[in-house]
Amino acid sequence: MLFKDEETFYDSNRERILAGILLTSGIVIGASLVALCAGRRKKVNGDKILDNVKKMFLADGPIEGSWIELHPVPLTRFSSETDVYYGGISRKENDELVQYEFIADAYTGTILDIYKL
Repeated sequence: MLFKDEETFYDSNRERILAGILLTSGIVIGASLVALCAGRRKKVNGDKILDNVKKMFLADGPIEGSWIELHPVPLTRFSSETDVYYGGISRKENDELVQYEFIADAYTGTILDIYKL
């Protein structure tokens, strides 16, 4: 006989069931945390966004200078909030220095606005 009495048998089963529940709970919680962390949106490198904007402007001629703020800031437009980078390009047009600023989505790199100063 493996167990001395019925009570020892039930205690052993309870311990196994409790261990199984704890193990399953740990796996579920761990998987949930991994899924949560993996689902976080990652920001695009600001330098890559600036390179893309420079390529767009270079298609129309040389540029004199460029800049981008590497720390994204929150922007709310049309009831939607996202983080954005602000940047700028300067170029000569008709022998005058003209400056443009742009706003780019920090998560997708999409240019949201370009305007002449």
